[in-house]
Amino acid sequence: MIFDQLSFAFAAAAPCVAAQTVINLSGNDWTVQNENLNISVPGSLPSQAHLDLYNAEVIGNPYYGLNDFNLRWVAETNWTYVSAPMTGLSNATGTQTWLLFNGLDTFTSVVFCGQPVAATNNQFRQYFFDVSGFLGSCAPEDAVLSINFGSAPNIADQIAAEPGQETWPYGVDTVYEFPNRQFIRKEQSDFGWDWGPAFAPAGPWQPAYVIQLSSSNASSDIYVRNSDFDIYRQGQLNNLPPDQTQPWVLNASLDFLGTLPFNAGLMYTFVDSTTNVTISSGILSNITSSNETITGTTVLDPSIYNLWWPRGLGAQNLYNLTVDVVGDGNTTIASVNRRTGFRTIVLNGGPITEEQLAQGIANGNNWHFEINGHEFYAKGSNFIPPDAFWPRVTQAKMQQLFDSITAGNQNMLRVWASGAYLPDFIYDIADQEGILMWSEFEFSDALYPVNPEFIENVVAEATYNVRRINHHPSLALWAGGNELENDELPAVNSSAPQEYGTYLAQYEQLFLDNLVPIVFGNSKSISYTPTSSGNGYLELNFSLPIPIVERYNNVTPEYIYGDTDYYNYDSSVAFNDSSYPVGRFANEFGFHSMPSLQSWQEAVSPSELYFNSSTIMLRNHHYPSGNLNTSNYANSSEGMGEMTIAAERWYPVPNKTDSVANFSAWCHTTQIFQADFYTSEIQFYRRGSGFPNRQLGSLYWQLEDIWQAPTWAGIEYDGRWKTLHYAAQDIYQPVIISPFFNVTTGDFQVYVTSDLWTPASGTATFQWLQWDGTPIANLSTPSTVNFTVGGLNTTRVLATNTNNLTIDYTNVILYMNVTAQGSLPNTNTSRTFNHQNFFHAVSLADAKLNFTVEATTGVAAWTWLDYPAGTVANFDSNAFLLLPGQPRSVGYTVKTDSSNGAWLGEVTVQSLWNNTLAD
Repeated sequence: MIFDQLSFAFAAAAPCVAAQTVINLSGNDWTVQNENLNISVPGSLPSQAHLDLYNAEVIGNPYYGLNDFNLRWVAETNWTYVSAPMTGLSNATGTQTWLLFNGLDTFTSVVFCGQPVAATNNQFRQYFFDVSGFLGSCAPEDAVLSINFGSAPNIADQIAAEPGQETWPYGVDTVYEFPNRQFIRKEQSDFGWDWGPAFAPAGPWQPAYVIQLSSSNASSDIYVRNSDFDIYRQGQLNNLPPDQTQPWVLNASLDFLGTLPFNAGLMYTFVDSTTNVTISSGILSNITSSNETITGTTVLDPSIYNLWWPRGLGAQNLYNLTVDVVGDGNTTIASVNRRTGFRTIVLNGGPITEEQLAQGIANGNNWHFEINGHEFYAKGSNFIPPDAFWPRVTQAKMQQLFDSITAGNQNMLRVWASGAYLPDFIYDIADQEGILMWSEFEFSDALYPVNPEFIENVVAEATYNVRRINHHPSLALWAGGNELENDELPAVNSSAPQEYGTYLAQYEQLFLDNLVPIVFGNSKSISYTPTSSGNGYLELNFSLPIPIVERYNNVTPEYIYGDTDYYNYDSSVAFNDSSYPVGRFANEFGFHSMPSLQSWQEAVSPSELYFNSSTIMLRNHHYPSGNLNTSNYANSSEGMGEMTIAAERWYPVPNKTDSVANFSAWCHTTQIFQADFYTSEIQFYRRGSGFPNRQLGSLYWQLEDIWQAPTWAGIEYDGRWKTLHYAAQDIYQPVIISPFFNVTTGDFQVYVTSDLWTPASGTATFQWLQWDGTPIANLSTPSTVNFTVGGLNTTRVLATNTNNLTIDYTNVILYMNVTAQGSLPNTNTSRTFNHQNFFHAVSLADAKLNFTVEATTGVAAWTWLDYPAGTVANFDSNAFLLLPGQPRSVGYTVKTDSSNGAWLGEVTVQSLWNNTLAD
């Protein structure tokens, strides 16, 4: 039975006491059915209908072929999850019985013991219902929970068609496949995006419980369903750098079910998570309570807690915090444990100060993060949903992904809006690994309704998730949504300028008037911005009802504000740094590429393994269809063409006799362009740390794939690294050397950039070579330059004009190397930092590549180690430049392997030169 099988497994983690009964409804004692279709199959919880139908072989693999189109009937159908009869339930007088759902996707009607309980309409809310009166007349065999899930696409259409429903000017809401996503509180990308499918799944996607509380003992009748632990500096205000000399404050707030005793209090204990030594304990004061929440605070001695730092900036010190609800005689009523840490993280958007102006920083406003009072360079990427079906996202899969993130020298992820609020276990991994998580509310590329029902729904959703996530030291920011002020509001102003004021007011009603009080009211430790990209705030005034006043386009010429995103699919201007935006922070940028042959083989039949096959073109959703048609060849061909043109423009392209080998080589060439392009942008943004724009962040689009398709990802669906992730790993090293070339004037410069916090000194070396490896002598440029680069700064180590160098640029490459001595932040130990880079003034499509793959007689560009399907591994380095006569030893890390090690004998080595070979 469910109770016998699962309540024991839950008891170890549940914040409960002996008089409680907590029944974990997770498991396989469920049935999924649709009577109209005569379908009834075994189900599970957590799950979604597609997964249970696939397990029962009613449908094929949703990720195979064109099943994202073929299985639309599943999303357009209602599905009912029915539990087995529950045993062990008490119907004793005075017993309170609650149903608790941590996630129902999305529209449901809930029935228990044959009686209607409630309806739900939000994937992201925690729902709880008192069903205490249901059990008295419920026979044991009728103690069944039934959850009917309505079709989200159908219901969204119905809501959109309601009389008087909100509409928006043309071009404001981006439609990918299913329309009307903005009317419902469901993962927006479930209705399609340009990098993923539109399955619009339904089901109980998060755990659910039955909770019974006995009121016979006044000290044992509450269950804590959520908590908000906020650790901040005394006097700290959101979005403002705090005084680091102030003591810490702990604010603990618990949301509970049941009845709280009149004189309840709160006690706390901090235990070092590594040593298991108790650091401090005590009583919380200033207790306030309601019929759902109890809150208390205390001031903590800062000298006894070690700070939490992001990866590369210090140690990830963590503490297990236990908060007990106590009654008479300090008897424990309920207990909650969360792992947390001590840090301040602020998005500093304040005006440029006189001190900064004196340093040469351009006027305007800041837009950067500060950790524990220190500016730092944010290096990372954008995290999208790692699967179209969240129940398949396991802790093991996420640990593997975070291992790749840390190996890639990243310290921040932007958790993109319009996926889902991440489960706690992902933030737990981020806490442990030192990865900051810029987090967003689930709104993207649309404007949204502001009727009272919608706002009320959003307020409940946001309040639950802000409180749930707040204790994680990895939490870096709350943003209201994606591309709202740089895309959606300008779209209104362009298509309906006479209505701009109306829609601006609606935007502010949702993203300022409602979301600001939720963030600021539940946390003093975190910053908020209403949009992912924009010009920041005009004013931050805590004497105002809503402290944030947005700047919008109220800008001064030559001043610099805010953060940027940038996409340009005209590859003729790739690598031209004058085309890149100049801002304070780059939050997304990119270009798409194909996944590897090995990934395609997971999802596409062998007959479709060629570049413009029907299946591959229709799995490419850039550009999206904008509707439900299943023949999006016209729009897809534009995206496929962009990849093709970029490859042909910049590299020798393959023309192999074997069709599958040719397809694989084309896929890889698109990855080389993507990696090359991102490297160019990242080194440009990083150089900005020492330029007047004082640029302090680079987060590329995107970290990982949701499925197997052409996307912007650096890590494929199964965990295999694309060329991009290796290139980002390289260019995100602490000290880098990077070239900058103005193709119009011929001006050529090389910079050393450091994101260390203290100066680093060393030597930059330069070697001009022909592609066959022959050194080029008698050039006017130096071969070595000594330098010192300041902390979070850049310095120029070479400047010349290529018009003054008498060389054949189709047969020349500049190899650059930097060796520097410096110290990582929060360390006193000096260490050596090395980085290599290369420069070629012409497209590699025009270069005289006449070398062998072994690099014994020439320079090997984009040397690539590959391995067969059935294994996921990453090499310590890959996609590198290999000079002749300089062997390179490369280590590897195996993530998964079904070959029992045989994959090592099938590793292949190639370089860009292989594209010119027929076999």
